[in-house]
Amino acid sequence: MKNTYPKISLGRICRLLGVTRQAYYQYFWYREQLSFEEDLIVSEVHRIRKNHRHMGGRKLYELLQPFLMEHQIKIGRDRLFDILSANNLLVRRKKKQTITTNSFHRFKKYPNLIREFIASKPNQLWVSDITYWKIKSGFVYISLITDAYSRKIVGYHLADNLQTSETIKALQMAIGSIHENNSLKSKLIHHSDRGTQYCSNEYVKLLQNTNINISMTENGDPLENAIAERVNGIIKDEYLNHYQIEHFEDAKETIDIVINLYNNERPHMSIGNLTPDQVHQNNIKTEKLWKNYYLKSPVIVNQ
Repeated sequence: MKNTYPKISLGRICRLLGVTRQAYYQYFWYREQLSFEEDLIVSEVHRIRKNHRHMGGRKLYELLQPFLMEHQIKIGRDRLFDILSANNLLVRRKKKQTITTNSFHRFKKYPNLIREFIASKPNQLWVSDITYWKIKSGFVYISLITDAYSRKIVGYHLADNLQTSETIKALQMAIGSIHENNSLKSKLIHHSDRGTQYCSNEYVKLLQNTNINISMTENGDPLENAIAERVNGIIKDEYLNHYQIEHFEDAKETIDIVINLYNNERPHMSIGNLTPDQVHQNNIKTEKLWKNYYLKSPVIVNQ
């Protein structure tokens, strides 16, 4: 207003508005402070998004807490979302699909063992799935094995085809991550869809030789393998789809980086906003366990 009426003194303008000079200056100092805080927050969000390019606002809010405390910034989640929106930093979820599952085959199909099961610690339930990734030279396929309790990816493998010999390498990595004896492995369930790779003689034989119980979906409902489906989406939508990859060898290096970011840096609301590796290595009791979609009163299995 002072710029609009330069011949009128600031004191007179304040009297006309019914405010003091002090209140006038405090208002603009406050606005200046808010603008400075917003610039700091946006800068830190860009830093986080450098690696976690599709991370949503709720997880950003959790990761920002140490930064906000260090800079003595008090901000609620709603204001953070307003700042993200004003700076075009909100993310939009994308829908898939390309089918990677062939359930029409000659191999034996196993029943679903996890309808009444909720893992109470790591390495009780592994969920598996295969997803695709489009790079410039064509499609590649990612086999993932995730621990249902901790959400940690314990086995993964990238291939340029859907052969069982490729998928089985993810299982071999997951089995190699277990340091306990075979008697503890006998309490582990491996859950997957009814795809050819998981029902094949080679894959089933490896599970049986390591005393891992076999469980499979039964009706094609994605909720029967919900955790695996969710992890597929996170890996692709929040990470892989933001990379421009030309060659298969570059894709292999990128998937290693992404799995490390997912396991060690990305918080999950389903495990109390901790990272999968924190929960997996320390067997932490989390605020929210795996959700069972089949029972109103799920059974917690303690083994």
